[in-house]
Amino acid sequence: MRFQVSAKDRKALCRQAPEFKEVVGKIRIDGFECNGNLFHALVQSIISQQLSVKAADTIYGRVEQLLGTITAEKLNAADTEDLRACGLSARKIEYLRGIAEAVLSGKINFDALARLPDAEVIKELVQLKGVGEWTAEMLLIFALGRPDVLSFKDLGIRRGIMLLNGLDTLTEEDFEIYRKRYSPYGTLASLYLWKIKDGGLSIR
Repeated sequence: MRFQVSAKDRKALCRQAPEFKEVVGKIRIDGFECNGNLFHALVQSIISQQLSVKAADTIYGRVEQLLGTITAEKLNAADTEDLRACGLSARKIEYLRGIAEAVLSGKINFDALARLPDAEVIKELVQLKGVGEWTAEMLLIFALGRPDVLSFKDLGIRRGIMLLNGLDTLTEEDFEIYRKRYSPYGTLASLYLWKIKDGGLSIR
């Protein structure tokens, strides 16, 4: 599954938010590969919390080696000490077991969830222990490829907006103005804002 960005999308974002014109002219974003599997993406997200990408990938690989294909059944049945030996903390094991139990009990159905509107997906996901609004929004982008996600909870996105617009502060009320301005291309805007925050583009 791929989140595809067209030239038409880039032009539309610049038309709605002209401050992006220089940025879009300097770098072309064509899209990215989505996980597509909300359950696996959520497991990866829990494992990755407060870790570097390299460390998270290492631990996820160990869990895969332990369980084979990662499923709710296998997570629920796995020995706690074996999971800890993979590098998982007690809290993350608790979160992962909670997700597994939610699947096995029928409390959550990830296939059905993936077909719901953004707000409903977030509402359902944040009921799971260890899953906050930011995590849910990142899953919307990188697992489901939703096109209009701009997260106030993401410091990088807020920092990108401030840099792009020469702002010293950004309230949640002001952020909503930008969210509406960028819609329905919020995800594309997010991708460029992360580039700006990371110093990958000079905008002044």
